Amino acid sequence: MTGAPLVGGSLDVWIAIVLIGIATYAFRLSFIHLFGRIDEVPARIKRPLRYVPPAVLAALVLPDLVTIRPSVAATLADERLIAGAVAGAIAWRTEDVTATIAGGMVTLWLFRFVVFA
Repeated sequence: MTGAPLVGGSLDVWIAIVLIGIATYAFRLSFIHLFGRIDEVPARIKRPLRYVPPAVLAALVLPDLVTIRPSVAATLADERLIAGAVAGAIAWRTEDVTATIAGGMVTLWLFRFVVFA
């Protein structure tokens, strides 16, 4: 299907965007509707849902920590990797989200603006 070009793209692109938006909205609405109809979430569903927040956080954070530098020394000296390791240690010891974020950010800023400046 080759439509006439519109401002900012072809008709095919806009149709794809609208269809994907409708599908995403319908998928999310189905879960809202489902959980609105049941009184209690079954244990076999609740158990795996506990792992969703850590998985999402890992998916957001890890790609930024894992970098490919020309040398191993440059990779290990990356301030993001150091801050991520410190935040991981804080999370493991305290299990406190606020302390983990604060410790990681302070370490990142310290290395970025003081040590590697």
